[in-house]
Amino acid sequence: MKKRIFALVMALAMTLTMTMVLSSCGGGEEEQAEVESKGTITLATTTSTKDSGLLDEILPEFTKATGWEVDVVSVGSGEAMEMGMNGEADVLLVHSPAAEKEYVDGGHADEDGRMDVMYNDFVVIGPESDPAAIGENASDDAVAAFTAIMDKQSTFVSRADDSGTHKKELSIWEKASLTPSGEWYVEAAAGMGDVITMTDEMTGYTLSDRATWLNVGKNTALKILCEKDPSGVLNNQYGVICVNPEKNENIKHDGAKAFQEWIVSEDTQKLIGEYGVEEYGQALFVPNANADAE
Repeated sequence: MKKRIFALVMALAMTLTMTMVLSSCGGGEEEQAEVESKGTITLATTTSTKDSGLLDEILPEFTKATGWEVDVVSVGSGEAMEMGMNGEADVLLVHSPAAEKEYVDGGHADEDGRMDVMYNDFVVIGPESDPAAIGENASDDAVAAFTAIMDKQSTFVSRADDSGTHKKELSIWEKASLTPSGEWYVEAAAGMGDVITMTDEMTGYTLSDRATWLNVGKNTALKILCEKDPSGVLNNQYGVICVNPEKNENIKHDGAKAFQEWIVSEDTQKLIGEYGVEEYGQALFVPNANADAE
């Protein structure tokens, strides 16, 4: 009789224990459940954020945290801002600060305007043979490098797509008081990754953001020949802008605002700062959303 009672007590205890364990596991699953889907926002952004692999790395975290999916339209910064002006995008991630200021001043952004997100820099890349000898004579002087390329009429492949990189290239030619033209100057009207590949095939030179170069350049015979110009002419700052919701009723301002707040948040800035370190030994972007607060 005592054995039977003991067995019943043990069975009851095991049942109670299993119930508590299952209940605990169920609670954990609820805590780890993904946020309910809220829809899809359109992010118009420069090709460099896509070609560098950054967006593929961080956007799943945005969706997991907020429930918003992201449709990425990868174009030049100028075209991305034109999409914003036309109400064809919800939020912009671009790298053409002067044009971004004009965009905001023109009333095309929401009340928070533009926010810094991150930066890296531009580099002049070219063939190992370096026919313009810029690696030897102008390794940290972008204006001198461009001047040497034009003097030698060495092949130069321009983005020619109104992107932030294209605008930067044009500003360097302007600083050099030069207007490039001729067969040596190739206008690709293409994204950064494609331009790097084309430059390699043509054994020429081009201007690239460092992040895309690190991600795509490893598959080419090109090398960096000019970088880290102390004048700051090769600096490359990125900003995030929510499109003015008054553009039309289709603007998903809630989702755009969620993206803007998320990408400048401490956790996301940490993700950005870590991207590329393991594979390339250096970060592809330096987060600086909170630089003014430091």
